[in-house]
Amino acid sequence: MRAVVQRVSRAAVRIGGATRAAIGPGLLILLGVEPADTQEDIRWLSGKLARLRIFGDEQGLMNRSVTEIGGEALVVSQFTLFASTKKGNRPSFVGAAKPETAVPLYEAFCRQLAADMGKPPQTGEFGAHMEVELVNDGPVTILIDSKRRE
Repeated sequence: MRAVVQRVSRAAVRIGGATRAAIGPGLLILLGVEPADTQEDIRWLSGKLARLRIFGDEQGLMNRSVTEIGGEALVVSQFTLFASTKKGNRPSFVGAAKPETAVPLYEAFCRQLAADMGKPPQTGEFGAHMEVELVNDGPVTILIDSKRRE
């Protein structure tokens, strides 16, 4: 699993012009799933995100997690995180899991994140054309890959 995580002051997803989900301060998580992902990837990544200390404390240092600040999460499926641009100029997405594999893993990730944060995340709609709007706070943007564990 790959995630692009952004610390946001607010974020929203619209589908067909209608707002599907919106959050205040918290994390916007763009989530990509690959065929080799397992429940262990879900547990590791969800726990990492729930505990990731990227929010400011009283001194303005990044010492608090989204759960510690009472923040929210918005999870948006993003198969393009597994794009390969090795050949030519048109990306290949063969590294991304097919929907029949990706959807159950995406849904399991959202359930695990709800358990780890103590509140359910807001979500986009898997496979839909979405407009994602955000105000990146910082800016803070972090890439996390469950296979690399960096």
